[in-house]
Amino acid sequence: MFRALTVVLFWAVGAIPVGVIGFPWTFITRKVDLLYRMAMSVAFAGVRFGGVKVEVVGRDALDPRQTYIFMSNHVSNIDPPLLIPLIPPRTSVLVKKELFRIPLLSQAMRMGDLVPVDRQNRETAIASIRAAAEVVRRGINMTVFPEGTRSRDGRLLPFKKGPFYLALETGRSIVPITISGTHEVWPKGRFALRPGNVRVTFHQPIDPGAFPDREQLIGAVEDAVRSGLAEKYR
Repeated sequence: MFRALTVVLFWAVGAIPVGVIGFPWTFITRKVDLLYRMAMSVAFAGVRFGGVKVEVVGRDALDPRQTYIFMSNHVSNIDPPLLIPLIPPRTSVLVKKELFRIPLLSQAMRMGDLVPVDRQNRETAIASIRAAAEVVRRGINMTVFPEGTRSRDGRLLPFKKGPFYLALETGRSIVPITISGTHEVWPKGRFALRPGNVRVTFHQPIDPGAFPDREQLIGAVEDAVRSGLAEKYR
């Protein structure tokens, strides 16, 4: 528990220069790049500060000129601050709509093209997917956790359909991602953080247009993500 508290404290202290420097710069220049880089640096540094060693596989094979939809498994609170800084060069994400009620943070998130989502309301969830499609069409990557929640036992949960509407509507390729090791480091339901090794595998992009229907596309992405997991989690 002490290690987890120190990581949270690290992020809290690291947020000070991000807020003091990054926010004013963003509002003055109307550009989010500096704020994004600072926030991602603090997020990933916190992961390393917690004793997590990260191995990245397959990212170099991606075309930096392309816009992708990244889809990853999700088992731990540490997955987002570990994964999102690894997405080149920048990515949008779906964010709980409650965070958009915080005035300055809301404005910064909108400038960063983050998309509010309410998973409890089907109509607003559909509107969020449409908003995400507009972000992707502007050339900004999108990262989603298609299981919709963290897996408690580390095994892959069924994928939600919403993110695949996004891929089919925009025609952008999906990059399946497998995060392995974070279930041992910081599983759902436990506050204690343990040091350990994590592997983030970027699989080959999948063209949604190559599949006759959405169900087969979902199956292909699930298979790719599952292939990077240890046998006991498949």
